[in-house]
Amino acid sequence: MQDTRIRVCFIAPKAYPLFNPEVNAVFGGAEVDLYYLATELARDEEFAVSFLVADYGQPPQERRHNVKLVKGINFRQPQLLSALRIWRTLARIDAQVYMLKSASPGVIITDAYCHIRKQIFVFRTASSMDCDGTYSREHPFLGRLYTRSLRKAQAIVTQNQRDAESLQQTLGVDSTVVPNGHRLPELTLRPRETVLWAGRSAAVKRADLFLKLAQEIPDQYFTLICQRATGDNDYNALIKQARELANVTFIPRVAFHEIGSYFAAAKVFVNTSNAEGFPNTFVQACCSGTPILSLNVNPDGFLDKHHCGCCANGDWERFKQQLAELLGPAGVERGACARRYVEAHHDVTKIIETYKQLFRRLTREDGHG
Repeated sequence: MQDTRIRVCFIAPKAYPLFNPEVNAVFGGAEVDLYYLATELARDEEFAVSFLVADYGQPPQERRHNVKLVKGINFRQPQLLSALRIWRTLARIDAQVYMLKSASPGVIITDAYCHIRKQIFVFRTASSMDCDGTYSREHPFLGRLYTRSLRKAQAIVTQNQRDAESLQQTLGVDSTVVPNGHRLPELTLRPRETVLWAGRSAAVKRADLFLKLAQEIPDQYFTLICQRATGDNDYNALIKQARELANVTFIPRVAFHEIGSYFAAAKVFVNTSNAEGFPNTFVQACCSGTPILSLNVNPDGFLDKHHCGCCANGDWERFKQQLAELLGPAGVERGACARRYVEAHHDVTKIIETYKQLFRRLTREDGHG
């Protein structure tokens, strides 16, 4: 009997630890986003969902949450060999739609495969740097190929309107704005005892500025949850700096299914990044009714528009003043607004319907449906 389901493959090699919590390895917001989309899409019998992941010692193929996980890259192999292995794995998966997120050589490989095999390539941006020309400036050769791949993509999805506008201005390509989707847990009330930072130690995220904040406000208790980012040679220095501060608790890693309890125990969630798309940590904070304090990042001004927190627009003194405000009654009010915002805008059970419509349209237009 012919399988008439729409076959969709998501590509995020570092997402495997989200499917298998027993694996202790680093992942980021892009992986979280695609994990939620894949597992939610797999609940619909109209779709057959695959996921290309890296080699963490698991079987070549397995099924978790009704998603077929296919091992397709080994980070220890040379890049050329890895590219060849990805290509072969894409062919073995045999999807109609291939979707990945964030600027990388994987964009170029996937686009080339889809172009040659006449399959559908969908790209989702992960950061404002994917949209404003930063990737192309930092990687002149790969950047040209990246731009060419995006211009050939059948669909591009951005996280906020500003990124969509940047993409149009810098690359001349249109995109559809779709927020990050999350499963929304019940709101649990518990004592809020700390100011929280959570993420990877990537340089762009500026965890060091969170420690500077803790140093300048010694009467507050701070918690830094920070996984070592791939290629970070300064991680041990960050740990040393954190442990020298009496009002800071440093935690190198928290399992994904346990991170919600840390957001729920936070008075304020702090973001010190230079640039983001729409951080999944913002959504996690909103899920817990935790107000957000951001030094620079405020996608489409949502922190102000929806009263979810504050953004200092790079002003350090204003940043500290806003923290003081959010530690008071204003923080309770903004936390409640944050929960209402996430319920209205980031429920993955609603957001997945946008992707279903997109995948149906693309397969129908390409003659795959």
